[in-house]
Amino acid sequence: MQRFEVIIIGGSYAGLSAALALGRSLRKVLVVDSRKPCNRFTPHSQNFLTHDGRKPAEISAIAKEQVQQYKTVEFLDGLALSAEKAPEGFTVETDKGSFTSKRLVLAAGIKDILPDIPGVAECWGKSVIHCPYCHGYEFHGQPTGILANGDKAFHYAQLISNLTQELTIFTNGKIDLPTEQLTAVKRNNIALVETEIERIEQENGQISAVVLKDGNTHQINALYHSPHFEQGTNIATSLGCEITEQGLIKVDQKQMTSVPGVYACGDASNMRAVSVAVSSGTVAGAVINFDLIQESF
Repeated sequence: MQRFEVIIIGGSYAGLSAALALGRSLRKVLVVDSRKPCNRFTPHSQNFLTHDGRKPAEISAIAKEQVQQYKTVEFLDGLALSAEKAPEGFTVETDKGSFTSKRLVLAAGIKDILPDIPGVAECWGKSVIHCPYCHGYEFHGQPTGILANGDKAFHYAQLISNLTQELTIFTNGKIDLPTEQLTAVKRNNIALVETEIERIEQENGQISAVVLKDGNTHQINALYHSPHFEQGTNIATSLGCEITEQGLIKVDQKQMTSVPGVYACGDASNMRAVSVAVSSGTVAGAVINFDLIQESF
């Protein structure tokens, strides 16, 4: 069984960033990557310095090429199936074999669970979007919708009102907003629609209208939605890592989970943004390196 100092599950921005820090510290690292980053559906990545507007796959390809310069870092194109504690750290089972390591990094991201509305999946990451910082500028000043209810709808309304004056909240059912929030929404001339959605009209991922079950149609160019999600793997829960109310792996400022020796970074544990993923990966890599130094020094 091949042994490593660190196994990183997930080879996108966070995992590659952790691998870079560890590779530059001469650590023997294995990156297990299933090549299914959660931003693979979006054509462009914004709000990331030096790469604003670049295709996500191009950014990760450049990153991987740079990490591969460090010969102590190895890559495995495969799927991590499970992980368990072992006498000297952890054993990770993959579809390509078993490996052991002293430390483990969970960077496999999350899986979005999109609403069962025809047209949403085709538009996801293109014109059905989740983050005004990642996508909002591209649709500023245009007719825009929000698919949400409750506090999430109100928070979106606050953020997006700065980007467009043509804003509609689609609650897809009875409005669940307290009086104070309703008053603020109306004061800012944001429309509210309770009728359930029948489908999204779109072409090549570009939304053109929301069609309601009563037959009414609302013309929009973008629709904000924050879907439910689940962890990219069940490894965190199987190891006993604490999970937050939001469904993220709970970490401290050093990206440590509640299980000694297990770290998490990227979308699985942090705010969903490329820049944050890179930052959290760097922190995890640096902390692990020093942790290993302290163990043997």
